Amino acid sequence: MKIALIQLNVSDDPVANLEITLGYVKKAVAAGAAFVLTPEVTNCISTSRSHQRDVLQHEDDDITLKALRTAAKEHEIWLLIGSLALKTEDEDGRFANRSFMISPTGEIVARYDKIHMFDVQVTPEETWRESEGYRPGGQAVVAQTDFGKVGMTVCYDVRFPLLHNALARHGAQILTVPAAFSPVTGAAHWHALLRARAIETGCYVLAPATTGEHASAAHKTRKTYGHSLVVSPWGEVQIDAGSDPGVYMTDLDMGLVEEARRKVPALTNARTFNGPG
Repeated sequence: MKIALIQLNVSDDPVANLEITLGYVKKAVAAGAAFVLTPEVTNCISTSRSHQRDVLQHEDDDITLKALRTAAKEHEIWLLIGSLALKTEDEDGRFANRSFMISPTGEIVARYDKIHMFDVQVTPEETWRESEGYRPGGQAVVAQTDFGKVGMTVCYDVRFPLLHNALARHGAQILTVPAAFSPVTGAAHWHALLRARAIETGCYVLAPATTGEHASAAHKTRKTYGHSLVVSPWGEVQIDAGSDPGVYMTDLDMGLVEEARRKVPALTNARTFNGPG
């Protein structure tokens, strides 16, 4: 099966971002992709919560979700919207960071809200408190498609192997890790983490990412790492997109999932244990 990862340089303008994303989707379809994946926060990257309140929408009204559902139906493709920043009804005003699996009929077959919030101090100059603006999810999700079962995660989730192990144990053959990764942690950990999740589970890992310096009309800009990756179930990197926006394509051989798990049956060899303590 031919797939396409879309690597985006997202601004804080959802309308402009949508036009670019739809262009890349058309390019991927023209090249034969049956499954297209976009990065985390496909609709908007902003460091300003007030700006987000002005431009973000609820799920039922979101222009990016509506247009990409239409595109999936028009082109008869599976489409992972890596995530959208969305308004919620939460009293504290926090947003959702929500990933969507869209079928070739344009239906939403699965939703996943990012569980792990990026609350870190990477350097004295780089501190993130994602939980101040976004509410965490609490439900792991495996989406059923006609090419296999897909375990859905987002960005910082990649650092929590128990989540990915649980997804694989519940049938996932592919793990999606759309991201807007920090350049500092990306250079240090991105490749190692994604390869580890593939090797531990015997899953394909598909990680479309944002890249570069993200334009902002009136607020502090943000930079992300890029390097969208596809990792095979044996831990081999099939795609490394580097730092340029664009469409990056490869083929998935689902037989490699069973082959990797037959060679190293870590999922079935795992044992429960007591302690320490």
